Amino acid sequence: MSDPLHDRIQEYYAAVPLLFAAAEDFGPLRLFVREEPGAPYYGGPGHAKPTRRGAARVGADDIARVRARQRELGVPEAFEWLADAAPALRALIEAAGLTVLERPLMVLPAHRPLPALPLPDGVTLRVLTADDPALPAALALPRLAFAQQPGTGPADRAELSRLTREVTGDGTVAAVRPTLRAGHKTLLAALAPDGVPLAVGHYHPAAGATEIGGVGTLPSARRQGLAAAVTAALAAHAREHDIDTVFLAYAQESVARIYARLGFRPAGTTLLIAGQPARS
Repeated sequence: MSDPLHDRIQEYYAAVPLLFAAAEDFGPLRLFVREEPGAPYYGGPGHAKPTRRGAARVGADDIARVRARQRELGVPEAFEWLADAAPALRALIEAAGLTVLERPLMVLPAHRPLPALPLPDGVTLRVLTADDPALPAALALPRLAFAQQPGTGPADRAELSRLTREVTGDGTVAAVRPTLRAGHKTLLAALAPDGVPLAVGHYHPAAGATEIGGVGTLPSARRQGLAAAVTAALAAHAREHDIDTVFLAYAQESVARIYARLGFRPAGTTLLIAGQPARS
């Protein structure tokens, strides 16, 4: 029997990469290929997933063909799929030498009210536009928030300034601006009184659904509830813009507890990722 939530998530994962890339089919596998330089997208483009009709037919030769094309393109040899949509795929991916990571999913029930969360004095939440002066630093913040050994205290603001120059110089900021203008990405930040982003998160809407991701906090601003506030604000913004399926993935149980307090519930399905960085 079909699971409506499962179907919505499947539809989303099939649709959202096409906002950023074209599709190349390799039998039962679909590879998303960016045709021109563009904004980073955490699930690709560059990753492959089984097609809805081909999930049960993926073979080792199909995986090898996709990996060869990914190497030709110079992108990570990355695959992503819902576990219950292709139960046999994990063993094939691991046999090909790729490490598989599990990412449980949580969904916000459609009519579940979001809690009102307090913010530290002077901190404000803002959806960033393409021309927002805080945009470069907001795009740099995840590189610091998700670093293996992030700086702490006043030093992390200096590191954020360095990374802001980096994302400006490497073209990331210029690439994200058209994505924001087109409405393919919503980026929200918690801002200090001086305009420095303390926490950020985003979502990409498609097919009436969205996955919240990239939620990260400046190390010196942690344990103030900013990640929860950003997540709740993103979910509320998505709902206000006719997104009725809001979900997210997590890697740590401590993070799942934060999401649970906001009203997110286990989605009953697991996202498996091979050859990709973990979602936040």
